[in-house]
Amino acid sequence: MSLAHAVLTSLLEKASSGYELARRFDKSIGYFWHATHQQIYRELARMEASGWIESSSAPDAGKTRKREYRVLPAGRAELIRWAHAPSPPMDLRDEFMVKLRADATLSEVNLRPDIRRQIEHHQEKLAHYRTIEERDFLHGRVLTREARIQHMILKKGILYEELAIRWSQEMLDVLA
Repeated sequence: MSLAHAVLTSLLEKASSGYELARRFDKSIGYFWHATHQQIYRELARMEASGWIESSSAPDAGKTRKREYRVLPAGRAELIRWAHAPSPPMDLRDEFMVKLRADATLSEVNLRPDIRRQIEHHQEKLAHYRTIEERDFLHGRVLTREARIQHMILKKGILYEELAIRWSQEMLDVLA
């Protein structure tokens, strides 16, 4: 996946300035596709040059250079083309797994503090995801198809964090 497709998706949800887009990105797509604000701005320029998006002076720009971006038909067509292409399986690259293999071989590496830090990190993310779920999805109201899809994406994050915590706690027992 390219950053362009994540940005196109976000802009289709809502036309935005680069700053607004980067902030929204951090609070949604950024949970599973990380990009710096600088990368997002560079991508906006490339996408505009490709004819996928256009920008205009934002209504609240005043004398600033603030631009508002929106998706053009060519960008929508590109997103549809990309969405129809098969996705490759997720490629797991985890430095910590290599460290565990080194520990298994060396028998003198103490990775328990690192695992405890990871558990804390996963617990914080899990709490954050559950707060979002409670705020946005768990009030008995009928959800639109879009909201149900977003909820399922969030549930995958919740399940991932729960599994990471459970696995890490088991690994602490193995290393004890």
